Amino acid sequence: MPPDSERLLDLLPAIYRIRDAERGNPLRALLTVITQQVEVVEDDILRLYDDWFIETCADWLVPYIGDLVGYRLVAEAGRPAVKDSAQGRLRNRALVPRREVANTIAHRRRKGTLALLELLANDVAGWPARAVEFYRLVAWAQRLNLQHPRRGGMADLRDASRLDLADGPFDRLAHTVDLRAPDSALTRGRHSVPSVGLFVWRLGAYSVTRTLAYCREQDREGCYTFSPLGNDALLFTRPLPEAEPTHIADEANVPAPIRRLGLARDLPGGELYYGPDRSFQIWKAGVEDGRPTAQNLIPPERLIVADLDRWFYEPPEGHVAVDPVRGRFVFPHTELPPGDVWVSFHYGFSADLGGGEYHRRLTGPSAARLYQVSQQGNVPGAFARIGDALAAWRADKPSHAIIEIGDSGVYTEPLELRLREAQSLQLRGANGARPVLRLLDQQVARVDAVLTSGAGAGGRLALDGLLISGRGLSLSGDLACVTIRHCTLVPGWELDCDCTPKSPQKPSIATRRFRGRLQIEHSILGSIHMFEDEVHQDPVELSITDSILDATSPKLPAIGAPPGRWAHAALTLLRSTVIGGIDAHAIQLAENSIVLGPVQVARRRTGCIRFCFVRRGSRTPRRFHCQPDLAERAAEDALRKAAADAGLAPPADAVIQAAQLAAARRVGPLFVSLRYGTPAFAQLADGCADEIRRGADDESELGVYHDLFQPQREAVLQARLEEYVPAGTRAGLFHAT
Repeated sequence: MPPDSERLLDLLPAIYRIRDAERGNPLRALLTVITQQVEVVEDDILRLYDDWFIETCADWLVPYIGDLVGYRLVAEAGRPAVKDSAQGRLRNRALVPRREVANTIAHRRRKGTLALLELLANDVAGWPARAVEFYRLVAWAQRLNLQHPRRGGMADLRDASRLDLADGPFDRLAHTVDLRAPDSALTRGRHSVPSVGLFVWRLGAYSVTRTLAYCREQDREGCYTFSPLGNDALLFTRPLPEAEPTHIADEANVPAPIRRLGLARDLPGGELYYGPDRSFQIWKAGVEDGRPTAQNLIPPERLIVADLDRWFYEPPEGHVAVDPVRGRFVFPHTELPPGDVWVSFHYGFSADLGGGEYHRRLTGPSAARLYQVSQQGNVPGAFARIGDALAAWRADKPSHAIIEIGDSGVYTEPLELRLREAQSLQLRGANGARPVLRLLDQQVARVDAVLTSGAGAGGRLALDGLLISGRGLSLSGDLACVTIRHCTLVPGWELDCDCTPKSPQKPSIATRRFRGRLQIEHSILGSIHMFEDEVHQDPVELSITDSILDATSPKLPAIGAPPGRWAHAALTLLRSTVIGGIDAHAIQLAENSIVLGPVQVARRRTGCIRFCFVRRGSRTPRRFHCQPDLAERAAEDALRKAAADAGLAPPADAVIQAAQLAAARRVGPLFVSLRYGTPAFAQLADGCADEIRRGADDESELGVYHDLFQPQREAVLQARLEEYVPAGTRAGLFHAT
């Protein structure tokens, strides 16, 4: 019972408590029950007081408080969800942002100002933004007695900095007049007198703190990449807060990619991009000192910005060449680092997905024994290697255990996890860390993957917040559940410099006689291969939620059992993007997802696919509101209606098939990038059809970024721009990333 469960009993005179104790405490039991109900009433009263204020009220009360200040919903964004669910609450937060309701009166007082548009983008959509008055960039003949030197000027071919910013959010060149409207539904124009543009950054800057740089010794000595996977990773700016609310955002205030010329202008001072609490850092450790410290931090005056394509550039002695566009840096041949090289940097991505230093909820048994691991010494009493923590776990044999890695270091060691009956183990990165597990070809006589097996029923394994490269995960034996949450199993095992997978047909997860449930949440991984006994074993329960399954090509199977067999699995696919095909025993439910490859299931009479994109010619269970089915049906109906209205014969089958094929191609998903390692990986492109961008059951986009509700946020923001811009002007929304 809680400590205050007897507070009503304490209010009684002592004689009644003594008499009650003599009779077996019946009054005490009664008052304990009454006290519990009193606490419920008190909690409700406190909750009612919190609901008076927009900062502390419940989510469902935000629209009602908005009505008090005249806040109006945007019809184009859709109606708020009525059902109280996790997806419904996320949708309502996008339709009725709490911060915008709180600042509605302040926004109206500043109506018509340029800086207000940037605040609206942050309050309404949560996007950093920069507002641009395009009339200042329109070419015009200036009077000599009334000059405007800050207006757009002619292009100076000797000014590389201005040329590098051309046609972007920070453009300062003069342009000819563009008569197209900035908010046009067809092709948006920019440079006109009544036009205002709001450039928004949808990609966020995610940090990686004190991790090992990847040495590209196969290319040249002294060559390193910031990414611990060895691929080129565009460095992003860690946004600096703006000093005044009237300030118009600069490059340092938004999560924009770092330009070479911008970094060169900032060096050697390093006030914006380099140094502590900035965008990136480089440490050159000695032989004995294997950890990043302030003493071995490379000072900004020793950095030189260069284009390191093909690693041709040789920096002078005493300096380090850095390429922020490719995420590379090079030491001179005469000053090669004697020890490890550590880096901190920021990369761009769309959402909290696949593991990272973002905040995530950590779960686990309350009675679990905790084993901490850290190679940087920032956790007292921690093991230096994961293998040492596993050895202690095997020796102690606890029923429930958690092995937590407390830094973002790189761990190169083989892992083998064998669970006993009813034993649970969670291998996770700490909140705010992104550890990297590199599984190399070290063992000649055995597999180098993460070997996981269960010796009895009831065992549970969870991987949380990890990035695994080099090999995949091998599952076998009896396990009640294997959960992969907020992890990245690099598709194709390893990456080249251009993010091309080195082993495109190798799986991230392979199961062999595995009996249990496999659950994947908010993760990025390659293909899944299942080698199971289809005669003597029930299908494996496979659940994929809010994740990206990348087979490295839409032509390869993302879920299957090579060579050419079906995976013996019952699949549940929710809000995910599958780059590849699916060959499975059955699909129990697929919802709000995109599958780029062909789908083939053995049992079509079980399960359902709803609000998904499935490739033509797929063998699936019954489909409801899927694409391109709806587009093909609409194209056929349009042809038949046109023929009927004109009094003509029904169109021929060849004509109908051609129209259906054209409709299917039109609604095919378009992505910015389908290559893991690029910032906009699996992000829908601007030219993608509305049937995909708003094709989910709640009118959000299909695929892994469904819960971002970007179509709703964009519609609300566009409506607010029309409301708050000065009369006679038109505002348009442009995606910087």
